[in-house]
Amino acid sequence: MSDSISVQTSTAKNYKLHFGFDLSEELEKYAHSYSSNKAFVLADAFVLEHHRSHFESVLETKFEELHIFEVPRGEKGKSFPVYQKAVDFVLGKGVERGTPLFAIGGGVTGDLSGFVAATMLRGIPLIHIPTTLLAMVDSSIGGKSGINHSVGKNLVGSFYQPEAVFADVKYLETLPEKEWVNGLSEVLKYGMIHSPEILEQVNSLLDSNQFNSGKAWLPIIQKSAQIKTDIVAEDVLEAGKRAFLNFGHTFAHVIEREGGYSEYSHGEAVYAGMIAAVYASNKLGAKIELSNLLQFKSLYNLSLHKISSDTEQLTEQMKSDKKVKDEQIQLVLLKKMGSPYVYKVSDTEFVERSWHHALKIFE
Repeated sequence: MSDSISVQTSTAKNYKLHFGFDLSEELEKYAHSYSSNKAFVLADAFVLEHHRSHFESVLETKFEELHIFEVPRGEKGKSFPVYQKAVDFVLGKGVERGTPLFAIGGGVTGDLSGFVAATMLRGIPLIHIPTTLLAMVDSSIGGKSGINHSVGKNLVGSFYQPEAVFADVKYLETLPEKEWVNGLSEVLKYGMIHSPEILEQVNSLLDSNQFNSGKAWLPIIQKSAQIKTDIVAEDVLEAGKRAFLNFGHTFAHVIEREGGYSEYSHGEAVYAGMIAAVYASNKLGAKIELSNLLQFKSLYNLSLHKISSDTEQLTEQMKSDKKVKDEQIQLVLLKKMGSPYVYKVSDTEFVERSWHHALKIFE
């Protein structure tokens, strides 16, 4: 006979997402909630070039020591060498468990920063200040952090929730159009898996030539973030419903790896991946018009002619995705617009045909 002790834990953590144009006052007030006189900033090169004086003027009202680490642009920022340099930087400057780390940048900076914060002293406070559309509607929310491995994307990481998120659309004023398009894919994803009206709202903004106006996009950004927040709240560790957020991503991660994490942006890969996923959905009985997504094709100027045309080999690569179980590919597909489900692939032929379809569209 043995005795047992039940241990109850909670991975859920409450924190606030702040949205608006120029959140300097809110951020300054928040910074003063920390007793530490030291803080770390991990920021990408573009942000440092365009916005360094802006965030320094706010954070230095509280922190006497503000140590800034520059994250290289692109997916190379989510690598073991950069992670090592960031860790050496933080440890070298002296860090305590109450020392906050501010992640200021896009998805790459946020993912790297989250992993650094999670692993320093087993966890230091993390504050996300997303500066791209993609980061505001997706990667800064939900606590996913990590880096890439040669075997696949995001395979080394952890779930680590931030203390707060400040989505200041003022940063979007300097966002290159390519980065707007990169983030647009995640917005379209929310339209496909949850709220189809988002597609019409995006079209309306594009028609009125407000592609670069953060203020104009603020309602869609908040709506997209709310969808993700609601899903994550139900499924913090991606054991169920949160998987729906991966619509198109299993295809996309293979495309990114085929391009050496430099040829295609995450958004470009997700866009092509969603088209493949819609085709796969239709092969299993759905009746979804591809025009829902193809109407935005001209924005992407995307060609996949540089990736392998061997659809069997591309399908095999999908088995290295972190969501594979018992070597079975798990695809997020649609029963209809706004109604996703997870499909465990037993016969890969229709997946290969989905690859073929996507490659033909973007040849």
